[in-house]
Amino acid sequence: MATSIRGLVAQASMIRQVQIATGQHTYMSTLSRSTTRSLTPSSVLLARSSRCPHIRPLATQTSKTDGNEILAAQRLHRPVAPHLSIYRPQITWYASALNRITGSLLSGAFYSYFAVYLVGPVLGWNVGSMTLAASFGALPLLAKVAVKFGLALPFAFHSLNGIRHLIWDFGLQMKNKQVAFTGWLVIGLSVVGSMVLALV
Repeated sequence: MATSIRGLVAQASMIRQVQIATGQHTYMSTLSRSTTRSLTPSSVLLARSSRCPHIRPLATQTSKTDGNEILAAQRLHRPVAPHLSIYRPQITWYASALNRITGSLLSGAFYSYFAVYLVGPVLGWNVGSMTLAASFGALPLLAKVAVKFGLALPFAFHSLNGIRHLIWDFGLQMKNKQVAFTGWLVIGLSVVGSMVLALV
């Protein structure tokens, strides 16, 4: 304890000398050497905070909630890492994204229809195949072609791209140029096949 008080007194003396040399006048320049020897650490901190309110205390106390709020505010100013905007569009990730999208659309449409088909009799809805065929037959020719093309395109693309993935599973067509070529081939065959199916 005596060692820490001596160290504190030495620091106070050095602060006093620096403040006098720089022309600053604070509470330390008014304390004599004999007074500083009799001070305890708590009294020095009390005098320092009362005479110099602009000086921060040695430690700040923050609650857990305050700390979380500070972190949340800091996260708002963090830069966002660029991802899609800095890459040149390529057929590889277009085909990959479309494969997932068409798969989700097809499975979602099937599940939705069968769910409606199950609860249809309870609700009095007639969604059987005969009703759907009659409703589709009443459409104009262009509407029929558009509906058939819209249903055939995701099915054709997902099916052909699935075959492409199976070829990759055998370790074939894995070079960059081959992957790009098969991607465009799948898209082309999907469009042509959907048009054929729509016109049948």
